[in-house]
Amino acid sequence: MNRVTEHTGSKYPIIQAPMGWIARSQLASAVCNAGGFGVIETSSGEVDNCKAEIEKMSELTDQPFGVNLPLLFLRDESMVEFCVQHGVKFVTTSAGDPSKYIDILKYAGITVYHAVPSVEGALKAANCGVDGLVVEGTEGGGFKSPEEVGLFVLIQAIRKEIDLPIIAAGGIADGAGMAAAFAVGAEGIQMGTRFVSSKESPVHENFKNQIFESSINGTWILNKTSKPVIRALRTDFTKDILEAGEMDMSAMGKIQDLYFGGDMNAAPALSGQSVGLIDGVKSAEEIIQDTIKEFNETCSKLGALSL
Repeated sequence: MNRVTEHTGSKYPIIQAPMGWIARSQLASAVCNAGGFGVIETSSGEVDNCKAEIEKMSELTDQPFGVNLPLLFLRDESMVEFCVQHGVKFVTTSAGDPSKYIDILKYAGITVYHAVPSVEGALKAANCGVDGLVVEGTEGGGFKSPEEVGLFVLIQAIRKEIDLPIIAAGGIADGAGMAAAFAVGAEGIQMGTRFVSSKESPVHENFKNQIFESSINGTWILNKTSKPVIRALRTDFTKDILEAGEMDMSAMGKIQDLYFGGDMNAAPALSGQSVGLIDGVKSAEEIIQDTIKEFNETCSKLGALSL
């Protein structure tokens, strides 16, 4: 046990990323039941559906789980109040100022980790009183910082300044990546793309298959000079964005057609560089067990390399 598992209550410090529309009870409960820590998304903005998914978790698992609160996209305090009223014990906050709801959440006894892409963001979150950090490197999929700092450099820089527990996020898909993250100061990992392509993920097979077929160069960072900056799979749709040099949020308008209809050119297919490390469907249980097995084997090998 380390500080992350003490906070989450999960068997393993493997957290499933809160991907919009995807990170709902079907996937999150499978991760929880396999010993990881599932997180329900609310970034889709489908407030009533997300609330129903949180309630459904108690039917699908008896293990602890978390909820993500993307601060800039919350219309009001209703989702925060819902988490408090329904006994949620762990929340990740992102996309905004963590001080916004920290007092309400902490007063309710909820553990709060804030997602950060920079040292400055980490220091601000620490000063707000969060319990831990999800440190997001540029390797990860989805919404990114325009400053492209690699995960391991970022963790080391933050660790020099802050002693809060760190969950490493971005480009991790296996136990070797987990061991590397722990070596530089993390106490947990968050995986998104690996779980998007899992058996229990609700996304269309076309999306999963393109993940499997992609190399480590299979994604682009897009919209670097504007907002939102994203990392997504290389498709005809994202090639047009790359060549244009800019996009706005309207490009994301048909993302459900991609996720669930399989139209890979309906919107950017948000994915991390770990696509190049993933080569087939596994269940959430297989992903977690294989990750832990490889993590332990890698740590043992490293011990033999001491000078």
